[in-house]
Amino acid sequence: MATPIKVPEKDQIKETYEKYRKLFSVILKNIQTKITGEIQLNPKPVYKSRIKSFDSYYSKLLRLKSQEAKEVDKLVCLTDMMGIRIICAFLQDITTVENQIKKTYQIKEIEHKGNPNNVREFGYESTHILIGIPADCLNLDEIEDEEIRNLPIPENLVCEIQVRTILQDAWAEVEHELIYKQEFTPFDAPLRRKLASVNASLNLADIIFQEIRDYQEKLQKEVAERRTSFYEQADFITDSENKDLKPKADEIKDINRVSPFVYGTIDDMILAAIHAHNEGDIPQAIKIYTAILENENANTNDVVLSVIHKHRGMAYFAQNDYEKSLDDFKKSFEYDPKSFRSVYYEGIVYSVMGNNDAAIECFDKSLEINEFQSHALFRRALAFYNKNENDKALADIQAAESLGLDTAECKALHKKLVEKFDMGM
Repeated sequence: MATPIKVPEKDQIKETYEKYRKLFSVILKNIQTKITGEIQLNPKPVYKSRIKSFDSYYSKLLRLKSQEAKEVDKLVCLTDMMGIRIICAFLQDITTVENQIKKTYQIKEIEHKGNPNNVREFGYESTHILIGIPADCLNLDEIEDEEIRNLPIPENLVCEIQVRTILQDAWAEVEHELIYKQEFTPFDAPLRRKLASVNASLNLADIIFQEIRDYQEKLQKEVAERRTSFYEQADFITDSENKDLKPKADEIKDINRVSPFVYGTIDDMILAAIHAHNEGDIPQAIKIYTAILENENANTNDVVLSVIHKHRGMAYFAQNDYEKSLDDFKKSFEYDPKSFRSVYYEGIVYSVMGNNDAAIECFDKSLEINEFQSHALFRRALAFYNKNENDKALADIQAAESLGLDTAECKALHKKLVEKFDMGM
């Protein structure tokens, strides 16, 4: 008599798996809570999680581990029974998330789906990371069923983390429905080319979005350093009787610069001008700003013109050309009446020139637009102090400190004001 062929018992396998599904749902929730609290990314990613359905589990089990599936007395583990998807905005975010996961979790395997080195291939792209289950995620107290709570945790149990961009996720969902889940996909060559074209477009869009973000980060860094340098110079040359209110020359920071890409667009010219300014090449910066303003073919709106005038005003200020600096800041504010910084910078120039009344008027306008400017309050306090209007100066200093300003100059002015009031008592 022939020996009966042993085959997987689907009902028994399902009974075992369904018990573990309840256990896995708690473990997965714990892992997602842990990861969500640990991933530092801006903008924040979207998190999705799922426990593999039994039908999907069983189908894959028979395909990959049919021999093990015959042992019905225990759970046969697959690597994707528990999964968390982290959906990011930009391509660079994928690497950031991967590196952060590596630092915290026991990595079993990392697979980068797709072939980034072959420009002729476009398909599913994603980073798949298999992690061991952290011990602090095995808290199962919320499971009331004692049988399920006491199920043995398989030694080779892992959680799959998929990291991809929004566009990669969109393509993966569509591809899964149109191709992966279908037994037969009767796509002729034109349809397949169309699918490949759509995916290539999504890949290109991801690359363009990343390039735009990189460009914006470079620009924002240059702008931030330009603003810091402007403030430091203004502090250094402010005409004040109190030397302890001024920063020392050796306290002005030397900050590493980034080298921008220059392709000739208006945006690139602005970045090139700011970069030249930060590198100390003020004449070149002014030359580029002026070229943009005089370009009749440039499609520049009022906000852009406001920004260019504002930065050229900073450049003139660096050359101690206060009249031209004032003129640019005034034009900047005319183009964009919401630009509280433009009129604030105008006030700084007036302060340096010793015109405290005009400075206060500018600081008033700036604070009317944005009242939460600690530095504007400090500079208005300094102007009031120079006019011997100490009660107004003290009120501004206290408001600036309430907003978190904690500089040595602010403390020094506050101290001097308190001393003046003490002497007057």
